[in-house]
Amino acid sequence: MLYMEDNKILKNKTAVITGGSRGIGQAIAVNLAKCGANVVVIYSGNVQRAEETLRIISEFGVKAKGYQCDVSDFTKTKDTVTKIVEDFSTIDILVNNAGITIDKLVLQMTEEDFEKVIDVNLKGAFNMIRHICPIMAKSRSGKIINISSVSGIMGNIGQANYAASKAGLIGLSKTVAKEYASRNINCNVIAPGFIKTDMTDKLNENIKLQVTSAIPMKKMGDPQDIANLAVFLASHYSDYITGEVVKIDGGLCI
Repeated sequence: MLYMEDNKILKNKTAVITGGSRGIGQAIAVNLAKCGANVVVIYSGNVQRAEETLRIISEFGVKAKGYQCDVSDFTKTKDTVTKIVEDFSTIDILVNNAGITIDKLVLQMTEEDFEKVIDVNLKGAFNMIRHICPIMAKSRSGKIINISSVSGIMGNIGQANYAASKAGLIGLSKTVAKEYASRNINCNVIAPGFIKTDMTDKLNENIKLQVTSAIPMKKMGDPQDIANLAVFLASHYSDYITGEVVKIDGGLCI
């Protein structure tokens, strides 16, 4: 049976998605709910978008709750995880999707520009993993999915901070995969290419044309493409897969 045909494959599981109120994070949250998971949405500031995502998730008959948290803050992240466990009893799935960009050439990039992106994209993922892994280890089961980027694999002009954070996420993931394999915790990475989101919608048409012409499939991806793989990696179908980086980029990074 194909995993997407088993629409309750994640029943009774609790999934935490950072940056889960929009774009790729929202698509993943909704897909996990469709498959029966109770869903926790971590968001930074946009309460309205978070509430709308939770409304959509709740339509699938699962438990859904949002928590506002700056994932770059170690202590606040710990407190949020404690509240989640109080409300949901346990955590089975963690998706580290929260991310920001401050794009500039290296010569124009400030120390603050670099640190902000690293703090959210890389340190934020570490914070969540650090506080959730003991919970997973205790139950000897867990799935961690980190959302990186092809920029972290091949670099990208104007994205020294972003590429560094996403490359660091790959190294972090492989280390976590090795350290927790004996506890039956899987840690894998999804590396999207150009995906149609609010961020890419802001690009002018000339840049969009340049981008798509560089992609062998000649089109941008959809958040649903990422969400479909996230369900597979969160399910028992991926039990023997860990430490892997899966590109979803239409062939851009071949």
